[in-house]
Parts: sequence; structure tokens; C-alpha cells
Amino acid sequence: MHFSQLFQHCPVCGSANFKPNNEKSKRCESCHFVYYINASAAVAAFIENDEKQLLVCVRGKEPAKGTYDLPGGFVDANESAEQAVIREINEELGANVAQSDYLFSLPNEYEYSGMTIPTLDMFYKCVLKDNRNLQPADDVAECFFLNKDEIDPGKFGLNSIRKAVALFLENSPNK
Repeated sequence: MHFSQLFQHCPVCGSANFKPNNEKSKRCESCHFVYYINASAAVAAFIENDEKQLLVCVRGKEPAKGTYDLPGGFVDANESAEQAVIREINEELGANVAQSDYLFSLPNEYEYSGMTIPTLDMFYKCVLKDNRNLQPADDVAECFFLNKDEIDPGKFGLNSIRKAVALFLENSPNK
């Protein structure tokens, strides 16, 4: 559901005179506060092993529970995207990143608690210090490496991840 339908009262003064201002904002007619909904930053990682297989995770929580995913998540306040991808890999896989390189970004919509949250998903190619003994945790139910020719982007549950995997595979020299 779009934020303009969920939020009916001004978060500053509590007035019910919180009206649509434009497509991405609402304005309080009582205190004149304008609330903008902007994209939340998120990160995801492409990780390959020595055989050039891609690490695939299975989502352990909604949205899209049980579908394929890449390790990653939201960027926290006061954290860079580079810090976030390192933190997320450690939280979700118990692994340490030796190197991360930014690849590209894609817009996305993330359904959470009945609200559609716009996100800007930033994708990194990461190398782990050790990719053996990965321990799925947080919202990752399991993880494994797949040959790139065995990967079906349609099995990835989130739109931007699905598109990113297709782009990555299309541009990968070692399919």
C-alpha cells in the first residue's frame, strides 16, 4: 500500500489535515509540515567461489520467503553502502569481506508490513576472505554455490534482485 494511504495524521502535530501534496509527499494544512517519501538505500552482493560459481541464498523471511536471493539488506543510518554490504555479509553468512567493488544500482519496491517502500538497491561484487563454512543466519535460510548456467533469475523473489542477476549473468565472462 502506498504511504499516502497509510499515514492519515501529521507526524509533527498529529492533525488529520494531512493531505496529498504531490505524488511523493503529503502536507499538513495545520502546521505546514511536508513529508516526502524517498527511496531507502539497500545493498546486495554477487559472490563467486574459485570455480566461478555464484553464491545463492534462500530467503528465510517475508517478503518472498523461500525464494532465491543474494546476501544483502538495508543500509543503516550513519553507514555507507560499502559498510552496509560488509556488515550484511557478516550478519547473514558469518563471513568477512576481503574486497567489494560497486557494480550498478536498480530501483525497487519492497513490500513490508503492508507498505510499499521504494528502495534504491546497490549491487557489489564481493570477494570473501574465506567462502568455506558459510553459516546462514539473520534472514538467510540457506546458501549454496551454483554454476551460472544452472541459475534461473525467475527463481529470485525480489524484482531488483531478479533483474540484477539477469544482468550479472548476461555480462559474466565465465558462464
